[in-house]
Amino acid sequence: MSNPSTGTSSKSKVGSSQPSETSFKRKRGVFQKDLQHMMYGFGDDPNPLPETVSLVEDIVVEYVTDLAHKAQDIGSKRGKLSVEDFLYLIRKDLPKLNRSTELLSMQEELKQARKAFEVDEEKLGTTE
Repeated sequence: MSNPSTGTSSKSKVGSSQPSETSFKRKRGVFQKDLQHMMYGFGDDPNPLPETVSLVEDIVVEYVTDLAHKAQDIGSKRGKLSVEDFLYLIRKDLPKLNRSTELLSMQEELKQARKAFEVDEEKLGTTE
């Protein structure tokens, strides 16, 4: 009788300040290979059903988009978006917060190592 695809989108988008699905199109399938590998790493079949991967991709993209919009709302109060806005949003989810801070510190270490490596290369290049 009713089309399930129209019922869910109109229900979830009512009163939302975010753009509707018709106002932008996202490229589907961009993350499918990565998600297949991640799903396998978490115990799924080595070749999961395409429908399952597509559903997981939709859920992930929706979550990240929602998180980015919320962070943008927080950042607009200060005039700019920062990493701290995202950390603030996940502050109650300790595993996510801990992993995020760990990855940020690793990124900083890599940045320092690259900088030191570039300085060493410059010294070697000037002596030749």
